[in-house]
Amino acid sequence: MNPSASLEERDDVSLVQGDAPFHWQQSVGLIPRGGGLGIGRRAVFWTALAWLPIAVWAWWAGRALPEQGQVAEPLLQHFGVHARLLVGIPLLILAQAFAQKIMARLIPQFVRSGIVRPADVPGFHRILDRTVRLRSATLPWVIIIGLAFAWAFTGTVTLRAHELLWAAEDAAAPSLGFGGWWYVYVGRPIFIVLLLGWLWRLVLLTITLKRIAGLDLAIVPTHPDRAGGLGFVERFPAAFSIVAFVSAMVISGGWGHDAEFHGLDVHTLFPMMAAALVIALVVYLAPYLVFSGPLGRAKKQALLDYGALVARHGAGVRDKWILGDAKVDDPLLAAPEIGPVADTISLYEAVRRMRPVPLGKTAALAIAVPVLIPFLAVLAIQIPIKDLLQGLMKGLL
Repeated sequence: MNPSASLEERDDVSLVQGDAPFHWQQSVGLIPRGGGLGIGRRAVFWTALAWLPIAVWAWWAGRALPEQGQVAEPLLQHFGVHARLLVGIPLLILAQAFAQKIMARLIPQFVRSGIVRPADVPGFHRILDRTVRLRSATLPWVIIIGLAFAWAFTGTVTLRAHELLWAAEDAAAPSLGFGGWWYVYVGRPIFIVLLLGWLWRLVLLTITLKRIAGLDLAIVPTHPDRAGGLGFVERFPAAFSIVAFVSAMVISGGWGHDAEFHGLDVHTLFPMMAAALVIALVVYLAPYLVFSGPLGRAKKQALLDYGALVARHGAGVRDKWILGDAKVDDPLLAAPEIGPVADTISLYEAVRRMRPVPLGKTAALAIAVPVLIPFLAVLAIQIPIKDLLQGLMKGLL
């Protein structure tokens, strides 16, 4: 690996390709050695491993469908189980390909846009090298897997009281059948490992961006993106849109089950939904706050610099055209790149409108919309879709 090679020639800036699970799965053939992420085969394999034994056992034991009548709450009615294992696992794997594409396009933009000065390009590459070494470390994944199994081995106390009723063999003295134990010790840990893996990648991205923010960035205060040229950073959160959706879907699965079968009034969920949305926005947008320092310093200095420029330009115009001082011959008045008084003022206004962080509606919507979709699905159980959409439109407009 050559640290001075151009980013366009490098393929090691991915947050997913080359980590420890990638190599483990490659060694058993789940990921092809010739290239690619093996998304399809991995999604099928891990979903089948986690969910299929549970579904087969529940069907065989008469616990899968309501018409089988063996239990009051069959497996089909426990939306949270299917949200995690049947939908969540393949989506979390699919998200890797999505994130890979976004990162490969945006990370080189720090150099292409000129935000990283030519003299700092080697330092930028060293940052990426450190990211690659941290991404490839085994210890974080050992900790993640340990946490997942520690959560599993705490027993059913970590589950909602009725989440395993479909697998309980004796209502008087509940004991789980094969399907329940498989869910607790195999299916759910697979899901938790995948989800915690994404949180680790979010931490890894935060560390990388913080190190980049520590460089002497060439921020342009008058850039039309109102972020000093860092406007492209707003597209990074889309890499975690699917993860945000899965997280909200799993939460909504439990709510949906309670609303459908346990009389939960969905109107009581509004505070929890609002809190979950705020937490999601904070978690998935927090990494980009590392640029608030450079942007704030650049704006503070630019207000002084461009304020002085406007003052000098305005004073020259006043001296020449108001006071009639024909001797005024300041080159600033004839500079084509500055233009007339209106243009100098617009430069200052552009600086004044700089955002404190390189985020806007695009970044917020990339997280908020995926989170709200499962929430709206839960609300639709008891609230007509028409009323939901009308309320949403009123809130937006």
